[in-house]
Amino acid sequence: MFGLTTEGQYFVVALRLLVPLLILRKPLLGGVLALLLDGADVIIVELFGPGGMGPQYHQLDKVLDLYYLGLEFFVSLRWSEVLARKTSIALFVFRLAGVVLFELTSLRLMLFLFPNLFENWFLFCAARDRFFPRFRLKSWGRVAVVLGLLYIPKFPQEYLLHYAEAMPWDWFKRNVL
Repeated sequence: MFGLTTEGQYFVVALRLLVPLLILRKPLLGGVLALLLDGADVIIVELFGPGGMGPQYHQLDKVLDLYYLGLEFFVSLRWSEVLARKTSIALFVFRLAGVVLFELTSLRLMLFLFPNLFENWFLFCAARDRFFPRFRLKSWGRVAVVLGLLYIPKFPQEYLLHYAEAMPWDWFKRNVL
């Protein structure tokens, strides 16, 4: 279905299926590793030789993204803090709508208009629970401030990747590897 043909492609897909399972036991560690792996999958496959991820990479990447985001979502449904849980649900549904619209229209603009703020929210809440458990989201105003701060780095990332269609992994391969 996704045209996998090389060992590197199979290896990366296996990693992207197995590593996110850590999210279920260690949400912060698993979430960070899944995020890093998502960003490095194109580079990792190149270490196995030429071939890249193939022409269906974007479709496969979205499926694998939804897989690990779905695991994060599942964990967030167990959060006892109501505002954190409700915000998580809203952000996940919002991003899912963007991915569905992207698949229906093939317009990358949909991914920009429906940014993946859910992931940032999940990692924020997991880090907060781990390092600052006394910091509570006591009001929707506090939630809005946190979301605003989380959106600051997310906006340029979404713009570069999904609207400008920049390929930072190419720069990384040329200048670092």
